[in-house]
Amino acid sequence: MSLPDFTYEAAARAAGYTRIAGVDEVGRGPLAGPVTAAAVVLDPGNIPPGLNDSKRLTAARRQALAEWLLANADCAVAHADVAEIDALNILNAAHLAMCRALAGLAAAPDFALIDGNRLPRDLSCPAQAVVKGDARCLSIAAASILAKVARDRIMVDLAQQHPGYGWDVNAGYPTPAHKKALLDLGITPHHRRSFKPIHNILWQGQISTY
Repeated sequence: MSLPDFTYEAAARAAGYTRIAGVDEVGRGPLAGPVTAAAVVLDPGNIPPGLNDSKRLTAARRQALAEWLLANADCAVAHADVAEIDALNILNAAHLAMCRALAGLAAAPDFALIDGNRLPRDLSCPAQAVVKGDARCLSIAAASILAKVARDRIMVDLAQQHPGYGWDVNAGYPTPAHKKALLDLGITPHHRRSFKPIHNILWQGQISTY
């Protein structure tokens, strides 16, 4: 399986852009928690070995790379919360988080490489969508690592506040244990009410909320 490389960044540089940010998000599929995005501007002369799609890395390797990126690259992480997900839908909330991450960089980028097949509407700079970008583009891979590490940390914290749902293990995704806990324990304020499994439970009035 091929590793992500600097092809997309090199093409943007050849077109005259100098501050190129990779952007990715994590957390579209879970039933609970925020959607989290990260933006990273890599220094072409200082790229860590082993940078890869976050899904192909161990948790320890992701953590080590995230710490390296925070110390050596211009990075920003941002979120859209459950209320925004329910109000906007998950795609628009993910795009909002992406725009917030770009806005959080220390210096504004002049070009963005966005994971996926759609560009957010409110981008502040020209951009290119890259399908499976986290597996193909180093800057997007870096963003995928930061976003996943940040969101996993949030879900571990929320798991301590709401034990029983396994969020420290499943990150809010609809595992059998998580779905069983919904029926046994109820719906928390961190569950996405617009998502079908949660909506159906609420509509059927099977359990109380808290």
